[in-house]
Amino acid sequence: MITETRMLYLYVETPLHAGVGSGLSSIDLPIQRERTTQYPMIQGSGIKGKLRATAEDVIKDKSTTDILFGPATTGADDYAGALIAGDARILLFPVRSLNGVFAYTTSYDVLSRFKRDMERGHTEQVLSWKVPDQVEDKALVTTKSQVHTNNTMVLEEFSFDAQPDEQVDKIADWITKYVLPDLGAGDYWPNKLQNSLVILPNDDFRDFALYATEIITRVRLDRQRKTVERGALWTEEHLPSDTLLYVPIYATDARQNGKDRPKMTAAQVLEKAQSLGTGKGSYLQLGGDETVGRGLVRIRWGS
Repeated sequence: MITETRMLYLYVETPLHAGVGSGLSSIDLPIQRERTTQYPMIQGSGIKGKLRATAEDVIKDKSTTDILFGPATTGADDYAGALIAGDARILLFPVRSLNGVFAYTTSYDVLSRFKRDMERGHTEQVLSWKVPDQVEDKALVTTKSQVHTNNTMVLEEFSFDAQPDEQVDKIADWITKYVLPDLGAGDYWPNKLQNSLVILPNDDFRDFALYATEIITRVRLDRQRKTVERGALWTEEHLPSDTLLYVPIYATDARQNGKDRPKMTAAQVLEKAQSLGTGKGSYLQLGGDETVGRGLVRIRWGS
């Protein structure tokens, strides 16, 4: 039985490719997406696999790692791990802006889903904001927003009427305080978020999340001729830098105890998991293309 819950936040610092293999569109290697909404996501199995790989490097006691994630090979069918990782879901998606370089965009739907995920068993932290009422054909911005001029905002090639809203200020302040990892550069990134948060209509956000990702062309060269090898030109889709995701993490008491396996409560399981990424400069590498610097994410555990 799940008795403890935490939220793990992932801030993408280099383009991230969590792929699904080959695709049917013009993009050869698309990213993972939710079936109904088409929002970008990262499957929980990938998150859990990376946490386990990190644990095997950090936690030297194999029995503790097995309690968290289950036995890796021998005895893998004896019992399951006590740590449960959900899918990484989108919270903020960066979009190019005519003013302010880029905007952190979200939507009523995304915020409502996040609020639901936070409130499901996550009782230690009370949200100090509510999702604003939807305003037709307008984008809600903070009262000190720097991504619009005279209440007109241009994202990519699309123009929106911008409406300042104090509730957006509260959401930006809360994300800055409880969600945003320490990204260095002093107050620049917290101020950036508070000056650039935009709540878009649901359909517009979905379209940006679907069509404003980063497309990278890859090649493999013939070393002798210095030309592209036949069939070795392909495109990859990536989540852009400055995307913010969240992962629900759940825990149960240790499922298998014995003389070689210490007893652990769900709270102790989560405490061990949080030790995998605490302090300033905590990173994970997710997705493919690790050797070309893709997929570096800064992490923060929620309270």
